[in-house]
Amino acid sequence: MAEVTQLIHQYLRHNKKFPLVFCPGCGHGIVLGSLVRGVHALGLDKDEVVVVAGIGCSGRIAAYVDFNTVHATHGRALTIATGIKMANPELTVIAVMGDGDAFSIGGNHLIHAARRNIGVTALVLNNFIYGMTGGQCSSTTPEGAYSHTSPMGQLEAAFDIVELTRAAGAAGVSRGTVFHVKALDGLVADALARPGFNLVEALTPCFTQYGRGNGFKNAVEMFKWLKDRAVPLEAYEKLEDKTGRIPIGTFVRRDVPGLEARYAAMREKLRERKGGAA
Repeated sequence: MAEVTQLIHQYLRHNKKFPLVFCPGCGHGIVLGSLVRGVHALGLDKDEVVVVAGIGCSGRIAAYVDFNTVHATHGRALTIATGIKMANPELTVIAVMGDGDAFSIGGNHLIHAARRNIGVTALVLNNFIYGMTGGQCSSTTPEGAYSHTSPMGQLEAAFDIVELTRAAGAAGVSRGTVFHVKALDGLVADALARPGFNLVEALTPCFTQYGRGNGFKNAVEMFKWLKDRAVPLEAYEKLEDKTGRIPIGTFVRRDVPGLEARYAAMREKLRERKGGAA
């Protein structure tokens, strides 16, 4: 049996709709593969993994993986993930969100999860648009880009997910694309293996809602755009002209304990002061 078939049987629920529910050319299925391969590479027990997903196209990932899963309300995936991690720090908790879900309606939760450095891995699928709910612009839609709510071009500047999360204090911040699959696999596995709040931004095309309105003839062109624009971080830093280029790789990697570990240490001190009482 081929390795990919083994992973499908081992990690995906068999009673779900296949092929995947995602539109043709969507990169979300590739991110799903990276998530599965990351868990497999680390040898994590499926019963010790929790995936909390928000609302939107990315939220459907939770329906496919054979882990403990929660399909949360819009923008609240990290609040639920935080509660799960604090209640049972031994679990590997992953929050899967779209760009709007994570940085628009859920933006306040994300910056505070990063500030607290809670031991959750945030996997943000950034396709620059609200895909499932009709193609509205999101907080990562590039300035000048077209959407159903910006038919004359987006007037607002977009968030840089990496810079915002780094400034908020996350222990780990990285960015990959669904074109550079092997690299994305490594970023996801590294984030899952490390303490504290680790965010992986995955750039993924949405031809249905974003591509067709912004000059792309098909989904293949969007993948070629990712190939041409994305540059490994070390090479990016050496470029004299960085216009139009997107750095990918690991931007922050700090080995600091998560909030759940600091909380456990404080609780232990209190027990010692009370003579071992709970």
